[in-house]
Amino acid sequence: MKTTLMFMGDVNLMNVTDPQAPFGKVTEVLQQADMRFANLECCFYEAPGARSLSDEGFYASPAVARALRVAGLDAVGTANNVNYGERAILSSLDVLDALGIPHTGSGANAAAAHEPVIVKTPGGVRVGVLQRTSVYWPTGHEAGEHTPGVAALRGHTAYRVPAHKTRPEIPPMNRPGVPPEVMTWADPAYLTRLREDVARLRERCDLVVASHHWGLHQDVLQYMTEIAHAAIDAGADVAIGHGPHYSLPVEVYRGKPIFYGLGSFSFHTGHGGRKHGDWVGMLARVEIDSGRVTEAAFRLVRHDESNQTYCCDPAQERDALEEITRRSTPLGTRLDVRGAEVRFI
Repeated sequence: MKTTLMFMGDVNLMNVTDPQAPFGKVTEVLQQADMRFANLECCFYEAPGARSLSDEGFYASPAVARALRVAGLDAVGTANNVNYGERAILSSLDVLDALGIPHTGSGANAAAAHEPVIVKTPGGVRVGVLQRTSVYWPTGHEAGEHTPGVAALRGHTAYRVPAHKTRPEIPPMNRPGVPPEVMTWADPAYLTRLREDVARLRERCDLVVASHHWGLHQDVLQYMTEIAHAAIDAGADVAIGHGPHYSLPVEVYRGKPIFYGLGSFSFHTGHGGRKHGDWVGMLARVEIDSGRVTEAAFRLVRHDESNQTYCCDPAQERDALEEITRRSTPLGTRLDVRGAEVRFI
């Protein structure tokens, strides 16, 4: 049986007043999927007082959460850096529960935060999704045994001066001032738990999706590849990433698609109260038939001044496609523009 999955990047509904507005121009496309999933990068929470624009808490009115229903989302992930604060997290989850929107990635304690979500498609296919974040605050954010928070997957950073010439523009360390190489890796204990959780979910579901909040700018860092490959090795059919508000490269690993960064799908208000630029995001589509990925593709999306997301014509987005192609090619990925989509499987 063929199943169509669609994935969206960051969805932030701050300052939205009309739930019908953000997704009205893409609902027809979204309706073509059997299951739709997005990263929810805001909390549905009414703060008790005024807040500084420098605060990371991204709070949207609980009343506009219905926009997720308008979009037809079947589930959302909540493990990310702006899903922060005990009251905000619990309030947001209560709103999602009241709307009947399944979620994964945060909870009242660590067990709840790590619990996956399982969606049954109209065709009876069970799709399991789990989400982790590697971008989070060092205190009071990761869920504890008895405290609310997000499901984290810790990463580490080290800086190494290259002993050998690794790139044409970088000299070896035989002279002062040589810049260091940045090295990243996933924490082994956290990565082991991810593998175990994916394997358990594989036993309960027909299809498994691993969703990860990670990244820095437009680079695919080592720990991101390590996590994505580990998830697929453990049984995931698809790995999706989000966090940087850019469209990142795509990769095919063991016949399974990896979307390293889907960018913004609906994110009008940026950090510090500033509007995000009209960055190009991705709407990912994956076709799976009889347990095998038969197609993986994406549409490019933007959002207008009214925060309405719309699909773009690839012919009008040459710069964006060239950048995605340039970064995907070293991963062995070949992009093929077919009508409104860009396919790589």
